[in-house]
Amino acid sequence: MARKGALDPSGLVLYDKPAGPSSFAIVRQLREQTGARAGHAGTLDPFATGLLLVLLGSFTKEAQRFVGLPKRYETAVDLSRTTSTGDPEGEAVDEHEAPSLLDLEAQLDALRGEINLKIPAASAVKIGGERAYKLHRRGVAVEMPTRRTTVYELELEEYDEPMAQLSMRLSSGGYVRAVAEALGGHCVSLRRTHVGQFDVADADPTRIISPGAALSRLDKGQSQ
Repeated sequence: MARKGALDPSGLVLYDKPAGPSSFAIVRQLREQTGARAGHAGTLDPFATGLLLVLLGSFTKEAQRFVGLPKRYETAVDLSRTTSTGDPEGEAVDEHEAPSLLDLEAQLDALRGEINLKIPAASAVKIGGERAYKLHRRGVAVEMPTRRTTVYELELEEYDEPMAQLSMRLSSGGYVRAVAEALGGHCVSLRRTHVGQFDVADADPTRIISPGAALSRLDKGQSQ
């Protein structure tokens, strides 16, 4: 095995993250397994599952080229309750009646395109030099800023009140939890299925895609 933090092996790993571990825990696991330096190109919340792009070795210098890719998600949203974190781990903030199908479709239509969404309190965004989630854990109340997000796609797959099954494609930096909160609900489950042209169906934690192959796939997706 290469020494820890080495520039080789170099490349991209498509990892299907399970619910529970943090994105950093997955990165640390691959770093220990390969001995190479490692970093991810876009975090997933611990409760979420799905595609995590992990760059290894000298390829970590290309991280910004992958961070900015749009991402596709599938989520189940409870529309009868908002929580302090926008997910099942937070405390209930407000309970209310779920919208009718007609009202929900109107809400979804209003969220498509370029919109401002409030960044969740339990996020990695820095507020006054400190991560928001750390402030949240200490019970420090802060006014979270909004972020301009492009909602390329937002589709209702199924609605069994109060649970809505949604699929969406968001620009880089977009929060599914923010979309759920804008709808008056919170994410019960969340799965990332695509990052740009990369599909979770191709995930294999034991396979390191070569830098050339990874960049070729990236460039192909951006040219379409």
